[in-house]
Amino acid sequence: MKKKILIAAALPYANGSLHLGHVAGLIGSDVLARYFRIKGDDVLFVSGSDCYGTPIVFEAEKQNSTPSSIAEKYHQEFQETLIDGMNFSYDFYTKTTSKEHHKTVQKIFTKLFNDGYIYKKTENLPYCPSCEKFLPDRYIEGKCYLCGFDSARGDQCDNCGNLMNTKELIKPKCKTCENTPKWKSSEHFFLKLTSLEKDLKKWVKESKGWRIGAKNFTFQLLLQGLHDRSITRDTLWGVPVPIKGYERKKIYVWFEAVCGYLSASKEWSKKIGKDKEWEKYWKNKNAIHYYVHGKDNIPFHSIIWPSILLGYKNLHLPDRIISSEYLTLEKKQLSKSRNWAIWIPDFLKNFDCDTLRYYLIANGSETSDSDFSWNEFSSRTNNELIGNFGNYIYRVLSFIEKNFKEGVSFSDDISPQSHKFLALAEKTFPKTSILIEEGKFRKALQEIFKLAEEGNRFIDNAKPWATIKENPKKAEKDLAVAAHIVKCISILINPFLPTTSEEIHIQLGEDFSDIKWEYPLNKKIKPSKTKPIYKKIEKELIEEELSKLKKQSTEK
Repeated sequence: MKKKILIAAALPYANGSLHLGHVAGLIGSDVLARYFRIKGDDVLFVSGSDCYGTPIVFEAEKQNSTPSSIAEKYHQEFQETLIDGMNFSYDFYTKTTSKEHHKTVQKIFTKLFNDGYIYKKTENLPYCPSCEKFLPDRYIEGKCYLCGFDSARGDQCDNCGNLMNTKELIKPKCKTCENTPKWKSSEHFFLKLTSLEKDLKKWVKESKGWRIGAKNFTFQLLLQGLHDRSITRDTLWGVPVPIKGYERKKIYVWFEAVCGYLSASKEWSKKIGKDKEWEKYWKNKNAIHYYVHGKDNIPFHSIIWPSILLGYKNLHLPDRIISSEYLTLEKKQLSKSRNWAIWIPDFLKNFDCDTLRYYLIANGSETSDSDFSWNEFSSRTNNELIGNFGNYIYRVLSFIEKNFKEGVSFSDDISPQSHKFLALAEKTFPKTSILIEEGKFRKALQEIFKLAEEGNRFIDNAKPWATIKENPKKAEKDLAVAAHIVKCISILINPFLPTTSEEIHIQLGEDFSDIKWEYPLNKKIKPSKTKPIYKKIEKELIEEELSKLKKQSTEK
């Protein structure tokens, strides 16, 4: 029976180009979407550009531009980078400036307000006399009162990941002028997390299928106890508060952005001409919802969004929270301000996107931090992706094309080793399924690559280049088995390396549109136009990239 699967990938901030860290946290969402589709389930894969919040205003001021211009510029770039560049298969990618998003956020806000989960309160907020304005969270910085990090923001510490109470920051300062802010009263709206805490704790305790890091971090936050949080700001850029007399105040980004998964689903429904189709995913207790994001987004997906849904009622809560740990670059923390990053648009100018997809999954930060190293990227691509995986596929298909013009036919009369090899391939499908559905993409990929490793051993032992001279029938039988394994691999690898999967299908002479997640039927295989799938990465190119990285980090 078909399942309804929602894949919700974190919305990247539209304030700058995407770097490796962003894609490392999102790559699993596309793996899941592609897997469930070819498995035969109904998938809705949504995301969009996060166009509000202080980072966009901050960037606009730096570039002497407007927030709307900056947001739109990077929204367009994100679509090109993620969809065209990294081959993400979104069903719908939108932006939080859309009319549907405003409508959805304001509807949720109004219902929570009417039901008593949002209330008004006057509070003292940081105000900069020099800049003559209240300071949104991104405009105030200080020492974290929990871990001692010197550059904690007003809303969250990037070092320990905890949500911040701005008032408790040690030695706070305005990021614009670096003066110490004063505190000034202003009326705002608060999300009553304390009223939702009991239900939230029960839900977290009963939830299954989360990555261990997300579960542990959420338990830690709940042990500290939740506090009601302000969800509006004195700013001109954002979704207006839908309460009469408060239109000039805006709904804070960490409240409205997570509503983007629901608004994107509604927008998708309208786009396909079925206005209520979203309800099959959001008002269906049997649906399965995956949320995929980086470590810094855990509290917004495990605390804030579930609390909003619990207060709103009758909408599906998250099922599986697939959060990634941090990715470092050459053993140093990725940093936009220090220009220590590899920007995805630049990367894709010189490298195949599947080589990056492979590296980020095979070296994935699923349970602990991982590092991107140019030398290791080169080594793993050349040795694992080309030397093992690509080598097996090319040596099998090219040999058949050259020596068996009519292809090779499968035979029941095969050796015990062949039967054992085929049984291994058949078992890999359910084994890999379980791992993908549990968010264990790295282990799933390892299982597929074991087939290629076993395949190379199989060919080395069968020696078709020698057997074909003495016993061409045996050579054909062995090669038919080897080619059948290639066909299995072409299916299994699809969620991870979709371009590679399509290329193997083409060389096999198979119809790519018919791909299904199942052990394929044994039939005649007639390869054509065979060629190596990947190009070797030369040492000179890696040295050039390392030099470029070092140079850009010294530039202002």
